[in-house]
Amino acid sequence: MAKSIQAIRGMHDILPAQSPRWQWLEDRVRAVLEGYGYLELRTPLVEVSELFSRSIGEVTDIVEKEMYSFTDRGGDQLSLRPEGTASCVRAAIEHGLLGQTQRIWYRGPMFRRERPQRGRYRQFHQIGVEAFGPSGPDIDLEVIAMTRRFWQVLGLGDLRLEINSLGDPDERRGYREALVAHLQAHYDQLDQDSRSRLGSNPLRVLDSKNPEMAPIVAAAPSLLDFLGEASRAHFDALCGGLQRIGIDYQINPRLVRGLDYYNRTVFEWITDALGAQGTVCAGGRYDGLVAQLGGRVTPAVGFAMGLERLIELIPSDAGQELAAPDAYFVAVGDAAQAEAPAIAEALRDKLPSLRLIAHCGGGSFKSQFKKADRSGARIALVLGDAELAQDQIAIKPLRGDGEQSQVPIAELAERLSAKLADVPPP
Repeated sequence: MAKSIQAIRGMHDILPAQSPRWQWLEDRVRAVLEGYGYLELRTPLVEVSELFSRSIGEVTDIVEKEMYSFTDRGGDQLSLRPEGTASCVRAAIEHGLLGQTQRIWYRGPMFRRERPQRGRYRQFHQIGVEAFGPSGPDIDLEVIAMTRRFWQVLGLGDLRLEINSLGDPDERRGYREALVAHLQAHYDQLDQDSRSRLGSNPLRVLDSKNPEMAPIVAAAPSLLDFLGEASRAHFDALCGGLQRIGIDYQINPRLVRGLDYYNRTVFEWITDALGAQGTVCAGGRYDGLVAQLGGRVTPAVGFAMGLERLIELIPSDAGQELAAPDAYFVAVGDAAQAEAPAIAEALRDKLPSLRLIAHCGGGSFKSQFKKADRSGARIALVLGDAELAQDQIAIKPLRGDGEQSQVPIAELAERLSAKLADVPPP
């Protein structure tokens, strides 16, 4: 026997039994997004590598260590997308979407060659939002309020919001000088990662997960002390807005995010339920990225959230109503089995939202009925040759205390619809 082929390490299958939880999550998030007026944008999985080196930053871990990149047959250097914002900006520039305010959202797989662990995979899925055009703190407030509404509709209560301001580029350059001076003074105590970042991306040292670095990071200057008047007013207005709509938050002056394109507002929603991988949603403002990628100067703000992490947090019974069919069609006898597909299709025509499994493969009444019960269906439709000869079909509740009844096939849709209203869902 040939050796079976396994999935690539860090890339996983979402099995049929798991899919309803994903659908439940995605349906509720999409409803919130549509309620705020956001429209979906779908971008390719593969982009030119330059898109990510120019946007994310050439000295970030993503570009230096984690991207899946290759040269195609035409000699072009391509990469699987490691995040969604750069692709959305590229598409908005390419298709002329930036002449007015644009509220868009996206979803799909992203790819980073990280060390697989709980909540972190090499292929992972995100839903994200990008809002182009408005420059004030009101749009920052809107996207944060929208994320809070996600947690409400998903039944998640144990999440905390951390926010910070990275200021504008000039302010950040001033802060960078002060931070480098502080780190240089403690150079002998820096770990190898922090030393390598000192010359290229010192703000990333603030995001170090090494506990031995914690005292040095805690003693570092605060970026908030370097904000100019406009950046400070923007941040204060955001904080005031969060207070007015009742969103609790913590100001974390060490929050910098791992991508170079952010400015001013950055935020993260964090849980303690997933161990080290506690960030489930993160984003911020990136007013310079559109121009950096060749478009006109366009203010923008967005976020992304990891679906694998959210799947671990949502209620265990989420999506259960999507997993089970409404009815299971049992047909026994040559004539009944020959006629059953036509009856099932007519039923689907009349009840388009009906989830109906029609048994295939034959078998005894007992074996078919066992499969009907295991399917989780609320109702069994039972057709034998004798019933068919009388133009009758049986409706048998599989859940609850209802009695089996014989109904004319011509009235099946109406009678089944009424019966489903009486039989509780799983």
